[in-house]
Amino acid sequence: MGLVHTVGLVLHPRRDSADAIETILNWARGRDVTVLGLRDEVDRIACDAVAVDPDELVDRSQLLVSLGGDGTMLRTMRLAEGRKTPILGVNVGRLGFLAEIDVPDLPGALTAIDENKYTVEPRLAVSTVLPDGEKVIAFNDIALVRIPGDRMAAVGITVEGHRFVQYAADAVIVSTPTGSTAYSFSAGGPIVSPTVEGLLVGASSAHSSFNRSLLLSLDERLELDVLPTSGRLAVEVDGPVRGYVNAGDSLLIKPLPGAARVVRLGQTTFYERARRKLRVNGSAEVE
Repeated sequence: MGLVHTVGLVLHPRRDSADAIETILNWARGRDVTVLGLRDEVDRIACDAVAVDPDELVDRSQLLVSLGGDGTMLRTMRLAEGRKTPILGVNVGRLGFLAEIDVPDLPGALTAIDENKYTVEPRLAVSTVLPDGEKVIAFNDIALVRIPGDRMAAVGITVEGHRFVQYAADAVIVSTPTGSTAYSFSAGGPIVSPTVEGLLVGASSAHSSFNRSLLLSLDERLELDVLPTSGRLAVEVDGPVRGYVNAGDSLLIKPLPGAARVVRLGQTTFYERARRKLRVNGSAEVE
């Protein structure tokens, strides 16, 4: 009898996951393993997965399998936030940074996990409380973004109670190492290993003379202060808009170390995935 008795599935909302789901179900049938899926996801696919709500999925699953891309993986990580449940990312469609395997590798990967032949990579998250009292959690980034037609984002960065810099920009981004290859990267930030424990703070299309990113320790208190000259800003949490802030609002950003646990089977490294995704084929040589 293996270690895994219940597997929970999280599906991409549009990509075809039928082959991956059938592969998982076939593997599970031979081991008397129960396969669960979110009710609104598996109901649209003819399969034998047991439909449950999100709380039951997380409570019962000993392994969560994300079938999709990075967005699906981030959603799975948010579902499992604060739990020790390992998460296996499976590429369905475009190559992502977070997924560990492709669909043909599923049977071997599930068997390896069932036999405890894997490691987990803890992933940092960040949280804040919006002005309306809602708590939000991100594994990539929290961004204060200029609304088209409104004034730019004018945001003060306060560290340990002291104002360090004021950004005037299209957006101000607080990124985890996981999110360093997302919005922060597109704004000119560095690629950061997921094993680094720190937060990146940077600006997109900065209009101020200071346009460099900051790398902060997790034990440093970080606040984002929306300045009087700022327009109304959208708060994007791992991409989607979750709320708004106005001049005079302040957000305290809190790190959540080890908020999720990603399965690693040793088949690829972060740098190999980054090279493939970013199409890094080499570097210029000086002759």
